[in-house]
Amino acid sequence: MKIKALIAASACAVLLVGCTNNPYTGERQAGKAGVYGGTGAVAGAVIGAATSSKKDRAKGALIGAAVGGAAAGGYGYYVDRQEQRLRQELTGTGVQVVRNGDNLQLIMPGNITFASSSADISSGFYPTLNSLVKVFKEFDQNGIDIVGHTDSTGSLELNMRLSQQRATSVASYLTGQGVSGARISSRGVGPSQPVASNDTTEGRAQNRRVEVNLRPL
Repeated sequence: MKIKALIAASACAVLLVGCTNNPYTGERQAGKAGVYGGTGAVAGAVIGAATSSKKDRAKGALIGAAVGGAAAGGYGYYVDRQEQRLRQELTGTGVQVVRNGDNLQLIMPGNITFASSSADISSGFYPTLNSLVKVFKEFDQNGIDIVGHTDSTGSLELNMRLSQQRATSVASYLTGQGVSGARISSRGVGPSQPVASNDTTEGRAQNRRVEVNLRPL
């Protein structure tokens, strides 16, 4: 019972540290870093207790909770800050920032990135890419996966080639501006991963896109 109480207390402590004020309601809430830290603390405490001798289980649980909470909460806090910077830099650009756990996804619609049927970056999109370069250099602990997508219009061979060329164009620009190529991968998937119906003009426009997926290295 004592061990269970220590595990619960450790998790609560990490959650409280990770709490922030909700900017819309003013209420106190657990931030993502706090949630991840609490989960890590519980896992660490359980492992610490299980791998310690009977008389040292309480001590092992506390040490495990501290290590697990710091590791999980630390990266959660890192992604919190990176997400905030990306939203600041990309406001009004048409690029969507999507958060899913520890992963961040940037969705760049085709109408603002490339001319129709072209893999040449539109001149008006360079300032947005420069904003990405700035954030990617500031936050350099992510892998950068660039994926090109098309609608289903035209042959599969053409769409696969075009989607790969567009992903490669974005990757080449980032590396040309000093982002480490070791962090970057690029691929084209053609029309195989639609997010909307290809039967409508609006749906096809949504499917023509480039996504940048940021993941832990």
